Amino acid sequence: MNRSDFQQLAELRLREARVLIDQGFFDGAYYLLGYTIECAFKACIARRTREFDFPPNRRTVEAIYKHKAIDLLKASGLEPQYLEDVEKNKSLEDNWKIVQDWSEDSRYTTGRSEKEATDFYSAVISDEGVFTWLKKFW
Repeated sequence: MNRSDFQQLAELRLREARVLIDQGFFDGAYYLLGYTIECAFKACIARRTREFDFPPNRRTVEAIYKHKAIDLLKASGLEPQYLEDVEKNKSLEDNWKIVQDWSEDSRYTTGRSEKEATDFYSAVISDEGVFTWLKKFW
């Protein structure tokens, strides 16, 4: 997979999540919104990858194959930028708090409310949303 693939997947998962929310399938929407963020982070990581460079140390490689937003934030090299940006924009920090709780294990859970799904959606796509922020760097 390459950067463009991850960008396209992120956009697709976001559209799918919107359809699921509109149809009342909040568990699936929540799950796909997390993958929207994961794919966006991986597009950011891919942007930093240089052709013909030897892969970095094993820990770095393992970190980019994770699902947790906090791990991907660090692996992407965007953590310093994030810390700078949240100082200027508390809404981004609030949205991050919602997004960072996502886990790929959400595929096994049921009972998400409409509010949980729509709050997550808003935390992803609002002007101060995490996905909106990530798109600046992918």
